[in-house]
Amino acid sequence: MLEPSSSEEEDDDIGSSFNSGFNGGSSHLEPPGGVHQNGGPPRVPSPMSVDGSMAKIGGGRGQENRGRVDGRGSPSPSLVSEKTLTEAELQEKQQKEEEERKTRIQLYVFVLRAIAYPFNAKQPNDMTKRHQKVTKEGLEKLRAKVDSFLKGETQIPCDEAFQNAVHSYNDIFLKSERVTGLVNGGGLSQHDCRDVFKHQIEKRIRTIPEIDGLSKDTVMTSWLAKYDAITKDDEQRRPGQRLPTAMLGNEVMTKEQLYDLFQQILNIKKFEHQLLYNAMQLDSMDEQAAAIRRELDARREKVAMMEKDRRLMPKFVLKDMEGLYIEEMNAAINLLKGNLESLPVQQGAAKEGKIKFGKIKPGRSQSSLSRGAPDEADDSHVAQLSKSDVVLTFQIEVVVLEVRNLKSVPPNRIIYCTMEVGNSDKLATDQVEASKPYWDTQGDFSTTHCLPVVKVKLYSENPGMLSLDDKELGKVVINPTPLSSKAPEWYKATVSKGSQDQELKIKVAVRMDKPMNMKHCGYLYAMGKTVWKKWKKRYFVLVQVSQYTFAICSYKEKKSDPSEMLQLDGYTVDYIEPAGDLEGGKFFFNTVREGDSVLFATEDEQDSHNWVMAFYRATGQAHKPAPPVTTAKTTSLNKNQGDADRARKHGMEEYIAADPIDFDHHKLFSKLQCLSLDWRLGDPFASLGWFTPGQVYVLDEFCARYGVRGCYRHLCYLSDLLDKCEKHTVIDPTLIHFSYAYCASHVHGNSVPANPLGEQFATPDKCIEESTRPDGVGTVTQEEKEKFQEIKERLRVQLEYQLTNFRFCFPFGRPEGALKSTLSLLERVLMKDISTPVPQNEVRSVIKKSLENAALVNYERLSEEARIEADLANPQEDMVGEVIIPPARKLEDLIRLADLCVDLLRQNEEFYAEAFAWFSDLLVEHSEIFWSLFAVDMDSVLSEQPPDTWDSFPLFQILNDYLRADDNLKNGKFHQHLREIFAPQVVRYVDLMESSIAQSIHKGFEKEKWEIKGNGCATSEDLFWKLDALQSFIRDLHWPDPEFGNHLNQRLKMMACDMIESCIQRTYNCFEMQLKKGILLNPTDYVLPSEICAMVNVVLDAKNQSLKLCAVDGVDVHKYHTKIDDMIEKTSANMRIQLVGKLVSVLDKTLSKLGAYDEGSMMGSFLSFANKKINVTGTGTDLGKSYVSFVRINMDTVTKRIADDLWVLNVMEKWYIDQVELLSKWLTERLDKSLHPYQCTCLAHIVKKIYTEYELQGLEEDRLQCGQYQAIEQRMATEEATCALTNAEATENGEDSDDEKRKKSVQKSKMKKEESREDGAKVQRQSSKAPPPPVREESSDTEVDSEDEKPKKQKAKAKPKPKEKEKQQQPPSQTGKDESDFDSIEDGGKIPMAAAGAVKDALATGGVDKVADIGKESVAQAGKMLTKGIGGFAGKAFGSFF
Repeated sequence: MLEPSSSEEEDDDIGSSFNSGFNGGSSHLEPPGGVHQNGGPPRVPSPMSVDGSMAKIGGGRGQENRGRVDGRGSPSPSLVSEKTLTEAELQEKQQKEEEERKTRIQLYVFVLRAIAYPFNAKQPNDMTKRHQKVTKEGLEKLRAKVDSFLKGETQIPCDEAFQNAVHSYNDIFLKSERVTGLVNGGGLSQHDCRDVFKHQIEKRIRTIPEIDGLSKDTVMTSWLAKYDAITKDDEQRRPGQRLPTAMLGNEVMTKEQLYDLFQQILNIKKFEHQLLYNAMQLDSMDEQAAAIRRELDARREKVAMMEKDRRLMPKFVLKDMEGLYIEEMNAAINLLKGNLESLPVQQGAAKEGKIKFGKIKPGRSQSSLSRGAPDEADDSHVAQLSKSDVVLTFQIEVVVLEVRNLKSVPPNRIIYCTMEVGNSDKLATDQVEASKPYWDTQGDFSTTHCLPVVKVKLYSENPGMLSLDDKELGKVVINPTPLSSKAPEWYKATVSKGSQDQELKIKVAVRMDKPMNMKHCGYLYAMGKTVWKKWKKRYFVLVQVSQYTFAICSYKEKKSDPSEMLQLDGYTVDYIEPAGDLEGGKFFFNTVREGDSVLFATEDEQDSHNWVMAFYRATGQAHKPAPPVTTAKTTSLNKNQGDADRARKHGMEEYIAADPIDFDHHKLFSKLQCLSLDWRLGDPFASLGWFTPGQVYVLDEFCARYGVRGCYRHLCYLSDLLDKCEKHTVIDPTLIHFSYAYCASHVHGNSVPANPLGEQFATPDKCIEESTRPDGVGTVTQEEKEKFQEIKERLRVQLEYQLTNFRFCFPFGRPEGALKSTLSLLERVLMKDISTPVPQNEVRSVIKKSLENAALVNYERLSEEARIEADLANPQEDMVGEVIIPPARKLEDLIRLADLCVDLLRQNEEFYAEAFAWFSDLLVEHSEIFWSLFAVDMDSVLSEQPPDTWDSFPLFQILNDYLRADDNLKNGKFHQHLREIFAPQVVRYVDLMESSIAQSIHKGFEKEKWEIKGNGCATSEDLFWKLDALQSFIRDLHWPDPEFGNHLNQRLKMMACDMIESCIQRTYNCFEMQLKKGILLNPTDYVLPSEICAMVNVVLDAKNQSLKLCAVDGVDVHKYHTKIDDMIEKTSANMRIQLVGKLVSVLDKTLSKLGAYDEGSMMGSFLSFANKKINVTGTGTDLGKSYVSFVRINMDTVTKRIADDLWVLNVMEKWYIDQVELLSKWLTERLDKSLHPYQCTCLAHIVKKIYTEYELQGLEEDRLQCGQYQAIEQRMATEEATCALTNAEATENGEDSDDEKRKKSVQKSKMKKEESREDGAKVQRQSSKAPPPPVREESSDTEVDSEDEKPKKQKAKAKPKPKEKEKQQQPPSQTGKDESDFDSIEDGGKIPMAAAGAVKDALATGGVDKVADIGKESVAQAGKMLTKGIGGFAGKAFGSFF
């Protein structure tokens, strides 16, 4: 029979993955190619994986190759594809690539004009902030960091609760394949990960009990801080480091950043941008305003032509819209004209002066930011960099070594040198004789001059007494640079005229260290437009201001500030042909940017190469300059410069000169918007399709300037967004809702909501308010209507798909609010027009159908996941043919699947119930359908299980615990089905368990050895455990039907009552049989058997167990506990009475033995005579001691082996009372007789000792000092006195007892030993004349006492009485005299009156007790004569018989 069991379920991974191969079925509901988010059924049956689609979207868009946006921008065919293509196909492909490049360049020209001179749109600054997204690599790093924390490899302190929270977060969220799919779709941000963790710990903290002084908010804050410490980014951005353009997704961009942004979007090279910028004169605001006026005039002419020739117009839905279209076009032109005229004339210069460069961002000028107009560039040098930013500090070391050709001073004259740099303090060398002019003295200087002057002067000491200054012999002036030689050199000194030292030379070593921020220096010829306007030679220094900002500065001698400077951001450098009309310089190169260029030249070719490479590294340009093949000069610089410009602008003139009116700007804008969306989805932010403010700004300006219709713009946007959704990219449904509402309002002719991508961009969570469009467009083209109907159908299918796969499209409710927005968008899509609301039944029917399909999809994927887990848990070798799975394995898999199902539905309730709040009944129906699918598999597996197996009960517990806690699913269809299946099994299980327990009771008590085990015996322990386990098991089932549950409970309580009753009855029967066993020959040797104690424990344990097993929560509902409790009390009382009766029978037999000494009986007279002569039966004290020992042993047995202290106390009390009653009765029967000394000593010992023993057991004083005990005590005192008198008379007759004889013999042997010891001591004293040592008296008491009496005697020996002390202190002679007198009295009875006198004195001084002691000593000598006459052996044998 199987024991009742309860399953301990382990926490499985709630967010576990479903296998990508599972999606390969034919169902159209499953996403192609594996897991994806926001995906949909593709229009073209060509599955594309997430990785593939993302690679296509984001390919070539890294920061290292920013120009490339996707595969359509300048693709490079693979070698394999080129080999397979024919020459014609390759040529055709190259033509397409070239056409694509031309289109992008032309589109970039229009974008440049829109950025350079905006007059319609403005950048929004109140957008919703987008957080950085988690990439695949980022997710792996996050998992690794969390794993490292869980392994204890970090130094972050934590408690067990936080450790468990992180472990659950890791298993449920981070390791989920659905989260991996969300990351692949670009829809998971770092903020989302933190929010999910916060949501999980909020639930955990709510369950933590309150702690005094520690609020739950504090715990929450602390846990979040620890999470941030775990997940913090290891690579922190350095202060001042420039951000790349891709990281500016939430910021308002400058013009330079916008230029760089669209260079990356359209894959335009930096050189192409610079050439276009200069050729289009974008820095000239007047030129741009004139170009806009020309564009407006051309558009007005085109409108006039359309008015004349209606065939030039697009096709409209209604014919009457043609006239309205003309009015709309004229109104748009007039609006542009008004916007242009409203701008000030100096708009460009005024605005550019206000624009400041932002913080230095990461990325070099060539690959990130480019500068705008020249005016802006000029202002930027002042605004961004000042002269104080490029101050350099040089460390100069001057070492004077030797002087040569010194003739003007005597050899013994003292000389020395001084050193100075600029206006610094002078330093001097050591003083030496002129004959030995050698030094090795170093002077260290610091200066901010790039061209410092070092002066070294030679002095001789003036020997005159009144001289103040030494004489200067010569000086050397040195102009070092960082590139100067650092080796010592001989410098000719400048001396005065007429001096003998005209050839004087000083050997000096000058070392000028180059500062870290100085990259190159030297002399150059230079000429530019705004700086260095004259062609001349200057000293230049290339200074690094920050990591990404450089400046070229010219310096003059003895000046620390540069005379002129140029910031190199946005410039490019390259070699050019020599200029023939400029004097100076042989090797030329220039730096170019929009609206500016600077020409440089050097005299040395290598110096030119060095400068160009330094400029190349500083500008960070992608193009590496190549030196020209020939360096021959031409006649004219202008001609060469013009040739170079024409070479760099080759092919650009046609794009610049193209008339905008000749292009279809709708198609160009569609391409621009598509590429912008691709770039935005590939940037580091989880944008969900929302453009950056810079992108919105440029697209708005483009649409307004070139007349792109708003409806067409949003239709293209919707088409692009749906394409991304079908490729499994995560798109915000709110964004689609905005664009769809705009288009629907336009097509249906109602009022149109404001542009969601413009003013309402920052409020996506607000309701879409209807308002009239500012431009008042009311015409609808046929193309717009058809495209809208197509998008509407695609959108409806996509939304139904997302609802069907809501767990995979929006895992863990992410993106936040996306599912709720999807339902709102579905309702809008189902509307016939913008004003008529859709019937609720229609919306509910669509959602209901989607949720029904979702139940099937979720269950199939979950089943596959459970199967995969089962295969991993139970790997099997490859087998040929069909593999037969045993039923037990199927049941294990079903239980695992049930766990996953419960976790899935709990997640639905936690993350999706709020979104389906208006359709909560449909979500409940979805759950019921889900469980109905599970029920099919459950019924199949349970039907295969063998009969009478109970392994399926854990399955019921898992399912029932979840269902009964859910108010919507409680007592639902599946819940009822579950009860119907398991009710017969529960009844059958209880029946078998009842039979099994009954059999175990019967067999157990038959074989029971009654050994103490636990609180009872082995059979009782097993019985109570089985009953408790069975009740716990049934209780843990939490049966949902109250009526059946109460029936089960009542049956189990009744079963427990019957089983306990049977157990008690069998135990009591065995108890009676055990007590019937007789006592041995000597009754005081009886010890209570442990079997009896075990039986008592069984009954007492049954009393404790009955309250739990027979009552309901401590309340006796069914009256079973009252019944069994009464039986237990009766049995316990009977056991107590019978047990005490058994123990009291020993006293009864002892008293019967004492009755043989009764006065007047023939046996008593004989025994008295025998004891007096030969001590046949010994003294009564021996018998008393044996009885007291019996009492003690059985007291210990009862106390140690019976568990219930109260029951033990009751037994002790009854035992004591029964003994006292028996003693009182025995003494009462002998009131008219005096007790024999044997009886008296025995009873006296018993009465005294049992009082003490029961007092130690805890009996109360009033119980011990009962009336009967006091009467006994008084009677024994009288009897003891009488016995003492009798013994005194015997002493007078000279009769000694055996005890006295034994005592005397022991004393004599001890005295002999002491005498021999004293003899030795006397000899020693005589030799040493020292007093003899005190003789230690040994106790002669050899009486064997109990263990309790030994400590008392030892204590008494250790502390002698005062009289004994006096006796010990008497002189040896006196002590010996007394002892000899006493011996003479005792030995021969030579003085018979002495004994009578001693008795008389004892009565007068000590009372009866003292007389009794004397009588005891006399009785001990009573057997002298009998022992001498009959013989000790026969007397002892006779006494032992009694």
